[in-house]
Amino acid sequence: MMLSKGNQSTIPTFVLLGFSEYPDLQIPLFLVFLSIYTVTAVGNLGMIIIIKINPKLHSIMYFFLTYLSFVDFCFSTTVTPRLLENLIVEDRTISFSDCILQFCFACMFGVTETFMLAAMAYDRFVAVCNPLLYTTTMSQKLCALLVAGSYSWGIVCSLTLTWFLLALSYCESSIINNFICDHSVIVSVSCSDPYISQMLCFIIAIFNEVSSLMIILTSYILIFITIMSMPSASGRQKTFSTCASHLTAITIFHGTILFLYCIANPQTSWLMVKVASVFYTVVIPMLNPLIYSLRNKDVKDTFRKLVVTKLLFHSL
Repeated sequence: MMLSKGNQSTIPTFVLLGFSEYPDLQIPLFLVFLSIYTVTAVGNLGMIIIIKINPKLHSIMYFFLTYLSFVDFCFSTTVTPRLLENLIVEDRTISFSDCILQFCFACMFGVTETFMLAAMAYDRFVAVCNPLLYTTTMSQKLCALLVAGSYSWGIVCSLTLTWFLLALSYCESSIINNFICDHSVIVSVSCSDPYISQMLCFIIAIFNEVSSLMIILTSYILIFITIMSMPSASGRQKTFSTCASHLTAITIFHGTILFLYCIANPQTSWLMVKVASVFYTVVIPMLNPLIYSLRNKDVKDTFRKLVVTKLLFHSL
């Protein structure tokens, strides 16, 4: 029995194996991922609140960071709750519609984050290389367009790939050796030829990665040249420190993507793929607010004030 475009009498179900091959680690993994998700939710939502209430953070860089934090929270929420559920229940089935929806939202937020990081790299380039023209170049309208463009392209990529997945036929019940409904694992359990869907996904992934990395690398090469030409060592250090957090986030994000889709091959163990997928979908959304907050005095001061105010409120 199959589901196809013309025959939808039978709705297939998938079984997400997740980390079921390690039964003794189910509870420890649940506690670890629950802790990570808690830090992710608190960190990203907290970052949004801190940026909103602190006037010192009402700058263009933190305008982008607000939307990046929102994307990270949504990305993690799309994946982690299902992962947590599969670690504590025996029935690991997921309906076809839920699997497709998870892929659709994960794809949308993943692509959006890719271009949000590229937009932030361009922002740093303008700030360092053209400081006198910064406020006019990075106008409110341009910033809004960059954010809207990132979200819009994420939606376009997601809906396009989802449409071609829905055009495939699927067996009534299939086993997915992962914890997430990724494009590659969905087409792997298809009962029809997934060549067009696979090629489309490959083309979109290559375009997104190459175009975003070109923007990022070009921006940071020019930033590096500008920093090296500065006469003052303290000026070079101060300028570089403003870019260090973003550069760290970019390196971790794109490094993981390149491993998953370029370095990993059919001989790579499923465990390695799962670990890399966990890092990409669960860990990175937690790291971004930590990276930006730990290096920023204004963020840390605002956080301390919030904590002290809350403690005083409860004590009274």
